[in-house]
Amino acid sequence: MSENTPLPALPPVLSTSLAGRAALVTGGSGGIGAATCAALAAAGAAVVVHYSAHRAEAERLADHIQAAGGTAVALGADLTEPVGASRLIEATLAHFSRLDILVNNAGQYTDGPAVAAMSDDQWERSLAINLTAAFRCARACLPFMKASGWGRIINVTSQAAYTGSANHAHYAAAKAGLAGFTYSLAKEVAAYGITVNLVAPGRILTDMVRPHLEQRLEEWMRQTPLRRLGQPEEVAAPIAFLASEAASYITGATLHVNGGLLMA
Repeated sequence: MSENTPLPALPPVLSTSLAGRAALVTGGSGGIGAATCAALAAAGAAVVVHYSAHRAEAERLADHIQAAGGTAVALGADLTEPVGASRLIEATLAHFSRLDILVNNAGQYTDGPAVAAMSDDQWERSLAINLTAAFRCARACLPFMKASGWGRIINVTSQAAYTGSANHAHYAAAKAGLAGFTYSLAKEVAAYGITVNLVAPGRILTDMVRPHLEQRLEEWMRQTPLRRLGQPEEVAAPIAFLASEAASYITGATLHVNGGLLMA
């Protein structure tokens, strides 16, 4: 290339700003959900902090976001009920007149017996909150996203979906189901400008894992190359990225956030 040859134009930097967008984070009152609400709000999105049982925590977080200059509201819904998801989406649209980003984070991790002793109720409840709720929320928000020609759906699974977990087959199976759902939906809605991705956290320091630290922390550290637990903010940051324009060519992907626990 000679000195007189014009240099190629530098491509524009794709924005991670979410200004003008509205987001719904299910299970947003604590842990990864709360950190995700804060990250999306910090990027400029108006955020619905969804809660089921923990209203006070959700309202406190929404107030905190507002005090910091963001926009947030706490909305409750029982996502195990067939109408819970549609009512939550309707309430979101009533508040913000739009819904651009859906983070299906709501989940429940319960100890159970081995499969041979597991009841139908234990199995079905796990699927209801960890898998079916995500399906219903996505289904309810798709008409608006399709009409606007833009959308982001981010489903939060677990490393247990890929490694299995003894006495947690109900949880691992439901979280594994999110993978097939994510990849299928990504193919269905790509033509509408909607991306659908999966985030798979490893052992993150939340109320879900704290009860097990005394007995299992040493074992977990041996299994994790980075030799530490993750922080909720370290999961929230990739979720916020996937929600942005900077991730516009990423769909049907799984992002593992696990300190090297599982490499794929």
